[in-house]
Amino acid sequence: MANKEILNYIGGAWQRPVSGAGLPVINPATGETIAVSPEGSQADVEAAVQAAAAAFPEWRAVPPAERIQYLFKFKQLLEEHFDEIARIVTVENGKTLAEARGELRRGVENVEVACGIPILMQGYNLEDVARGIDELMFRQPLGVVAAITPFNFPAMIPLWFLPYAIACGNTFILKPADRVPLSMIRIMELLHETGLPAGVVNLVNGGKAAVDALLDHPQVPAISFVGSTPVARYIYARASANGKRVQCQGGAKNHVVVLPDAEPETTTQIIADSAYGCAGQRCLAVSVAVTVGDAQQWFRDSITHTAAAMKIGDGLAQGVQMGPVISQASRQRIEGLITAGTQQGAKAAVDGRDAVAAGLESGSFVGPTVLDGVPAGSELAETEIFGPVLSLIHASDVDEAMAIIAKNSYGNASSIFTSSGAAARKFRNQIPTGNVGVNIGVAAPMAYFPFSGWKGSFLGVLHAQGRDAVEFYTDKKVVIERWPREWSRKF
Repeated sequence: MANKEILNYIGGAWQRPVSGAGLPVINPATGETIAVSPEGSQADVEAAVQAAAAAFPEWRAVPPAERIQYLFKFKQLLEEHFDEIARIVTVENGKTLAEARGELRRGVENVEVACGIPILMQGYNLEDVARGIDELMFRQPLGVVAAITPFNFPAMIPLWFLPYAIACGNTFILKPADRVPLSMIRIMELLHETGLPAGVVNLVNGGKAAVDALLDHPQVPAISFVGSTPVARYIYARASANGKRVQCQGGAKNHVVVLPDAEPETTTQIIADSAYGCAGQRCLAVSVAVTVGDAQQWFRDSITHTAAAMKIGDGLAQGVQMGPVISQASRQRIEGLITAGTQQGAKAAVDGRDAVAAGLESGSFVGPTVLDGVPAGSELAETEIFGPVLSLIHASDVDEAMAIIAKNSYGNASSIFTSSGAAARKFRNQIPTGNVGVNIGVAAPMAYFPFSGWKGSFLGVLHAQGRDAVEFYTDKKVVIERWPREWSRKF
């Protein structure tokens, strides 16, 4: 993949971007530059929008049962090239190969669910809403829709949107993160092999200029976004001001509550996998563990031992449990937040600052970190770190633990670890987060459920995946009919 040219896919053909060079694409494990993303421009976006708009009238007229035949072929090609794509994800993102395979599997599941669109897209009707009058509701596609996706899941998150959008009869433009363009370039090459009509799916690479052009374009009625909360607010405000339908998945500060009756070994391993998997760079990663009562001592000791023993390195290497963070800038930011945590009263029980993987001195590594005794009201307790850092907070009972979570401005996910059904039921019923786990470290919904963030973690009404995706990518048309008998031809 070294020095691969980053092209746009527009109107069924690969095209050189109009814009100049933008960000370098860097293998975060080795520090080597493997490509350079384009800066992106309004002209690139305009070409994609016009190609998508030209393809829309014919594509929306294709019966849903025929549209999904392309998705069946697409799914098969993803399976055939599964390990190849996973390796690309690891090289440009840094996560381990096992994590990249897990990511891609979740993406394929969304393709599979979208294949059910002939049922999912059905409307409903009722005869005789009044005497001689029938009423029907149809779902119809919106037109040209777009998604702006992040670096942390370069293969999966675009597939939260693409299959549903085109299965519903829309045409689609993807603007992937400019740090990780290679995964979706390869996936687009496979999608092209299905014979999908030109212009139905388009890929525009680049940065903010391309994003703003999509947000402002009058022929793009809907925008999907996943990223940080500050950027989500910007996307939502600008796109909404332009009259667009918008769904924005933002940041997170996910908590787990550990009760004294939780099983220590299993609980520790699940939470470690959540906090340090993908180097903590996922919106469902555990960031704070709130221990209750006697759980404080045993969980602190066990998570400290587990974190200290983890092996970091190149995600392609055997035995590596955690890869690098995405960039040196990210490494510096995370290390700065660890330092801030110690200044705010926490103790670095395991300190991942200045971590180096053998033979990879130019990589952007941060070691697994445990910050013990983070004050519940501190700035760090509210800040999304987005790195392999687990903060420990103690609570006297489950109500205090839940109150700590409720005060947080984010509401993406939370979990409880317990053997008590009553405690688990109370938690899932009252906790103000959109995704809830019971003895689950990563409360990731399956593709046929919505990815349901709350509060500062989501802006919009309809979430990604499943039925929410179908609702988002279609408009409802209600038809009310009367056919008086005297108007009918007699045969």
